[in-house]
Amino acid sequence: PEESWDQLEVLTRNAEEILRRLGLHYRVVCLCTGDLGFSAAKTYDLEVWLPGQGLYREISSCSNFTDFQARRAGIRFKKKGAKGTELVHTLNGSGLAVGRTVVAILENYQQPDGTVIIPEALREYMGGLEVITGPIP
Repeated sequence: PEESWDQLEVLTRNAEEILRRLGLHYRVVCLCTGDLGFSAAKTYDLEVWLPGQGLYREISSCSNFTDFQARRAGIRFKKKGAKGTELVHTLNGSGLAVGRTVVAILENYQQPDGTVIIPEALREYMGGLEVITGPIP
């Protein structure tokens, strides 16, 4: 529990790092209390820029639920040498929504001739391919 707030920052930074490596423009939004889910104590939404839509769209969400879910589920742990147990803190980091990530790559890297430049970070997974070619449908 003592590290849950720091771990929320780690989850968020991990998702941000993927977006940085993909070269995608994004922003981090710390949700206000009125926008938080019922069980969340704090949530960051990562939103990626989609030029074809002219707006940012949520691509990831990272939350700290503190002990809310643990209370409901009875999830406890015992510290070494302690007599009693404590409730754990639970966190959630959705990584990146795959479909929206693909859309973001296509919208941000498509060229006027319809080709799509492969982000540098993905080229080794694409057999070294640098550009996707093909007619515009």
